[in-house]
Amino acid sequence: MTRLFSDVIPAPSNPNPEPLKLSWTSIAFFSIFHILALLAPWYFSWSALGVTILLHWFLGSIGICLGYHRLLSHRSFHVPKWLEYAIALVGAAALQGGPIFWIAGHRLHHAHTEDMELDPYSARRGFWWSHMLWILYPKPDFFNLDKYGRYAPDLVRDPFYVWLDKYFLLLQIPLGLGLYLLGGWSYIIWGMCLRSVLLWHSTWFINSVTHMWGYRTFETNDNSRNLWWAAIVTYGEGWHNNHHAYPHVAKAGWRWWEVDVTWWAIQMLKSLGLATKVVMPPTLKNQT
Repeated sequence: MTRLFSDVIPAPSNPNPEPLKLSWTSIAFFSIFHILALLAPWYFSWSALGVTILLHWFLGSIGICLGYHRLLSHRSFHVPKWLEYAIALVGAAALQGGPIFWIAGHRLHHAHTEDMELDPYSARRGFWWSHMLWILYPKPDFFNLDKYGRYAPDLVRDPFYVWLDKYFLLLQIPLGLGLYLLGGWSYIIWGMCLRSVLLWHSTWFINSVTHMWGYRTFETNDNSRNLWWAAIVTYGEGWHNNHHAYPHVAKAGWRWWEVDVTWWAIQMLKSLGLATKVVMPPTLKNQT
């Protein structure tokens, strides 16, 4: 029924990995953002709230869901190379890792879904592992470019993506300066710190809760689920069972009530002639 990435992605070379070590650098990084996000009530303004919502959508839906996920990970549609690069920059600004890291990990997730060793964020290890502990206990196969790069060879061959994967953190400098100039520390706390925390957990919910709760439209060889509230906070990604059944389809929400905000953006690009070769669900191919 589906074509996953197991036929093109080799398994990690070390079948008996060393015990995982806690990354104190990662703990410090995420702790700082979470602590700063707690200051949000003291820096509240309606405009800061608006900026946070706007950036959560733009960086999350356009950058991560549309760009990193449906465009680059699965190639469910095509856009001109200049636009692909621009969308990838938006995804990199979301502070969820460089494109090669993100795409390689996601392709491994599909190739070895819920395998406790080969899936970077296997839900079989429990909620907290799939939600965030996989980042705090990094496995070298998934966090070392020399190793994870082989799972995204199409991106590794492109110098732009190699550069972006290495220097994606630098994008926070112009983003932070822009927010400060527009609204001072209020915009920094809300538009950068709180927004990053909310977007991280929104994305991580797809790795955790949508492999635990929700309904199943398709009998896939995993425990992927469709979960309405996860779809709301991730702009359509929460229709995860649909996605695991047909990972190369650009549309995640198939039924009329399965709202998929990211799909609306793809439709807009298609109507403008910028998105081509859009892969549709089998039952919808002749309806759009």
